Amino acid sequence: MLQAKRTTGLVFFPAFDWAIDPTHPEREERLLYTQDQVLEEGIFDIEGITEYKPDLVTINDVNRIHFCVPDCWHVMTESHFISAGGAKTIGMAVLEKKVECGFALVRPPGHHAMRVVHGARGFCNVNIEAIMIEFLRAAYGVGKVAIVDTDCHHGDGTQDIYWHDPNTLFISLHQDGRTLYPGSGFTNEAGGPNAAGTTLNIPLPPYTSDEGFLYTIENVVLPILDDFKPDLIINSAGQDNHYSDPITNMNFSAKGYAELTSLLKADIAVLEGGYSIEGALPYVNTGIILAMAGLDYSKIREPDFDPEKIRQSPQVTAQIKEVGKAVLETWRNREQLSEQLQKTAKNGFVERIRRIYYDTDGITELQREKIQVCKDCGGAIRIDTSADTGSHVLAVHIPIDACDRCIEQGQQWYEEAGSDPYQKAYLQNRTKDKFYEKTLINR
Repeated sequence: MLQAKRTTGLVFFPAFDWAIDPTHPEREERLLYTQDQVLEEGIFDIEGITEYKPDLVTINDVNRIHFCVPDCWHVMTESHFISAGGAKTIGMAVLEKKVECGFALVRPPGHHAMRVVHGARGFCNVNIEAIMIEFLRAAYGVGKVAIVDTDCHHGDGTQDIYWHDPNTLFISLHQDGRTLYPGSGFTNEAGGPNAAGTTLNIPLPPYTSDEGFLYTIENVVLPILDDFKPDLIINSAGQDNHYSDPITNMNFSAKGYAELTSLLKADIAVLEGGYSIEGALPYVNTGIILAMAGLDYSKIREPDFDPEKIRQSPQVTAQIKEVGKAVLETWRNREQLSEQLQKTAKNGFVERIRRIYYDTDGITELQREKIQVCKDCGGAIRIDTSADTGSHVLAVHIPIDACDRCIEQGQQWYEEAGSDPYQKAYLQNRTKDKFYEKTLINR
């Protein structure tokens, strides 16, 4: 009997009752073909590969990471609770050493969902990886975490959530934002004043193939991971870099994905995008599962695979190497970068103002964020957020590792929240693992 070299857990959740539109690329068939392929290939007959049923996340799990406006019930469906719960289930199985690694093949996806949520953007309502990670931190005391996002679209939501967290390394490999949604993820986006350099973006040119992706993993990502030394590696495993994907412009293959998985050796993979439902996903997912389990994936091949058609040009190769050099330079100089950003502080705070568009729901948000500069922790965060839906709330975050000064500042912001102009005030106090909210009466 075939034996997995690395015990692997799998969760499937196709979300039969959730779709943006019956013909939308993000629909249940994305996983049904894969599920059929896994069964036909006898993956579950392999000793050491175990299927788990998804648990549900709780409101408390969501509130650790998100400020849902006006609350979770307005931005989540039952499928979102189960999708995030599937990631949580795999995380628990890995942390409890039931398996060595795991893959949550679930939908809806999550990596475009930011800390504040007024609605859906990029097909995402809540960030299922972040919900899982913060549950694992609360339940098992996990410290340093590295997230490697290999979806073709920049993981702007995960970037936003961990922008100020020095204990979370976020690396996103994606198609250059000048050519693809969400139009972000450039090398100069490197984190806030207390966490500069722990956000790293690797924008790859269109038509990058296996050669370019694997070069980047081996020569950029792995050396940084070795330096950071995370307790846990998470792969946001988007599969829309595939050469047959209908909404992107990359040339990655199923075997290339398997090789990337083998190199990365993530503890947990969570499915993100990927919309070539028949031509790519069954082969890519099978390759990823075999690679996670340490099994032979050399025969994984799409029916129309032709390496000559997807070979990257010398110009693309040169661009990839230049981007890699810039990213490594940012990582090496992260302390100096942090010092430079902290010098921009006024009265001990750094502020940024952003307009955020929720393309799926057609909502525009105006966000004014203030963070306390701190050398001892991630820093207390104050967010004044309003949307053209009429919502206007104050959201305060105290990080899990907060020092006394930042705890005091976060509490003060929350307690001083007046009734005008806010409808509600929220407080995430991660030091106590508590979420508070109060409804304010407008004058």
